[in-house]
Amino acid sequence: MPALLDMPVPKPDALLADKGYDGDAVREELLWRGILPIIPPKANRRKPAACDFRRYRDRNQVERLFNRLKQSRRIATRYDKTATSFLGFLCLASAKLWLTHYVNRA
Repeated sequence: MPALLDMPVPKPDALLADKGYDGDAVREELLWRGILPIIPPKANRRKPAACDFRRYRDRNQVERLFNRLKQSRRIATRYDKTATSFLGFLCLASAKLWLTHYVNRA
């Protein structure tokens, strides 16, 4: 996770993650960096940490987006050899998903 947090992008306000990231070290690292961890507690945790489940529901939309993108076989199997061509097709598949919300809506 430190490599992900050290990327040269703007600092996020919160991090939505699943139960696999529910650990004191992960939560402490996020809070130390000024990022609010929104991670549901594991069932076997003695002292469950607080979780904002209203904000955690947004993670479902992200998961659904990845699922729709992976329905494109070229993205799921990563046929493209270069990162540039993969990104190009990813943008094309994203535009295809986005356009379906605006076609025939009149």
